[in-house]
Amino acid sequence: MSHLSHTIDIDAPVEVVYGVIADATAWPQHFAPTIRVERSAVNATGERLRIWATANGEVKSWTSRRELDPAARRISFRQEVSAPPVASMAGEWLVTSVAGGSRLTLRHDFTATDDDPAGLAWITEVTDRNSEIELANVKAVAQRWDRLPDLVFSFSDSVAVDGPAQAVYDFLRDAARWSERLPHVARLDISEDVPGIQWMAMDTRTKDGSTHTTESVRICEPDRLRITYKQLVPPSLMTAHTGVWTVRETPEGAEACSEHTVTVNEATVTDVLGPDATVATARDFIRRAAGGNSVATLELAKKHVENSVA
Repeated sequence: MSHLSHTIDIDAPVEVVYGVIADATAWPQHFAPTIRVERSAVNATGERLRIWATANGEVKSWTSRRELDPAARRISFRQEVSAPPVASMAGEWLVTSVAGGSRLTLRHDFTATDDDPAGLAWITEVTDRNSEIELANVKAVAQRWDRLPDLVFSFSDSVAVDGPAQAVYDFLRDAARWSERLPHVARLDISEDVPGIQWMAMDTRTKDGSTHTTESVRICEPDRLRITYKQLVPPSLMTAHTGVWTVRETPEGAEACSEHTVTVNEATVTDVLGPDATVATARDFIRRAAGGNSVATLELAKKHVENSVA
């Protein structure tokens, strides 16, 4: 069994720091490696999390059980289903009060599959790097906690399609053809070494004529007609951008929906949008730009599918 411990001091109340680590469903916005988290309650103090995250240029998925103790400000976790080379992984988050704020400690105990030294070295490297990133992210989030209601926002758009849901999903999944199908996509490079996990680099045109370069990872789930993505390199106006494409059957055919959750990069608002711009200006710009491109994609998916079945 190997052990790692990481600590950081945070200029924020212990209740705020604990709240950041307790709300795991918000981690994709706060923690750079985390792509998606699905939560299910187990009992009054326990929960089960399915987590997808990047690790050394790969996407790993695992299921963890967590026990939350708000009074002690302690959260213990144990992976129920690990991803090789991890054989077992457990640990805890602990928040304590110190002069000037809080101290957050993150501990890990782990083993490698077949006690393989190379696997153990890989786990140690990834856990060490991701822990440092996570602690820094928690600190940044906690220290601007009062600003988050303005900075983080979500929105969605949907389009009805007179055609099969599977065909709509196939259009959204086949991103390799987006540069020829979608006028707002100027360039797209995509790789899918692991089935269902797509890595994308894309240049996107906005209505004002500017071009934004983004790098994303997408998790494609054909059994659920869902594609979850996170921009690993978002436009400069955002510090985080996650989204979901979902398609569902309806009596008339299908409904395709695009959902976005964005964290505004407050430090770049005036640089990008001008000296008089505010966070509200940035939210409106992002809503129109990202939402407009998503609606354009959904409308083209609709046209493609309906023409195919006509």
